[in-house]
Amino acid sequence: MPSAMARLQSLAAAAALAATVAAVLSSLLYRRKCGCLAARVLELEASLAATAEKAAAERRGRVRAQQSLRAALSEQEPRSDEPRTAKALASHSYPMAPIGTVQSCFSTRNGTPRQPLVVPLARATVALDPTRVPAEALEGLASYSHCWIIYVFHLNTDLDKMWKDPARSKLKAKVRVPRLKGGKMGVLATRSPHRPNPIGLSVAKVEAVDGHAILLSGVDLVDGTPVLDIKPYLPYSDSVKGAAVPNWLEVDGALGVESIQFSEHFTSALPSCWMHVQKQSLYASADEFQDLIKEVLSWDIRSLSQRIRPHQVTMESEANDCCGGEAGEDGSNRSCSNVVYHLHLEGIDVSYMIDQDSNIVVDDATLLPGVVNRNRHNYLTWRDKLSIL
Repeated sequence: MPSAMARLQSLAAAAALAATVAAVLSSLLYRRKCGCLAARVLELEASLAATAEKAAAERRGRVRAQQSLRAALSEQEPRSDEPRTAKALASHSYPMAPIGTVQSCFSTRNGTPRQPLVVPLARATVALDPTRVPAEALEGLASYSHCWIIYVFHLNTDLDKMWKDPARSKLKAKVRVPRLKGGKMGVLATRSPHRPNPIGLSVAKVEAVDGHAILLSGVDLVDGTPVLDIKPYLPYSDSVKGAAVPNWLEVDGALGVESIQFSEHFTSALPSCWMHVQKQSLYASADEFQDLIKEVLSWDIRSLSQRIRPHQVTMESEANDCCGGEAGEDGSNRSCSNVVYHLHLEGIDVSYMIDQDSNIVVDDATLLPGVVNRNRHNYLTWRDKLSIL
């Protein structure tokens, strides 16, 4: 009997030892597997970062090439013995140069309204070139409530094609329209920035005029936009009674959002950012700036491709995005509740999320680099000229 009991105890001890060894081996194998997976994740993240950096470098190279091309074309003059072909005549028959530049609350195309006057608090200063436009040229403009701004879509990425060989630029005849959810329409029947000539036309409210500067509101102009001309808005001729538009433009709430909420984190972060930008801002207070954010986000500012196929928005993707126009891409739909979008206003990066039911939560505010000590017109510049801003 004792020997049988000893054998049982021995077997139990062996079983316990085997279980322990199995557990140890299983733990080691699990750790090894986790280590391999972690290494693979790091490898994929590094590959993704390298690919993103390569794409960003290519984008920067294209931008530099376009800038060099613009500079070269602006300085190009035909030789006296050069035959004036039809192409040469076309490139030199209509010389135009900007008369001023827009200093806008919108730092990038992403977030800039698609149409004028839909965001009443959207402000910009048009700073005119005193060497081209004397101050007397603005006399009488302040008596108008609104004016037309004629400008260049200077952030278009296809400008080099148009200048090198306009006849073969392969400009798209049709573009995708946000209100048609990806449906195409003739480019001349839309407000797309990618046009036969990259010229824009916007109406804006004239708030004040001071020397060579004009304060406007309700703008859909991105910062740095070159201005070609300014004309007064004339209601008796510019407003057409009974004017008709296509049915797809009359869809109510096609681009509207359901709700906008500001998180506690954003509410606590905004005052710190505002301390750095208030002296350069066109807004009187952080509360007014927050009202601007709400007005901008009350329209779904994402491009068509972002709404159909939500993706992260970075500085590089914002530069490539067409949020200011009617163009977009098609794709499959997926959840966007965990995608963080960024809106750059007055030197502040405003991050937000939007769910599938179009409910927006504004989550954070951070200061963008390089925004302090910019030479810009600000609220204090205009305060004495405005009774109500």
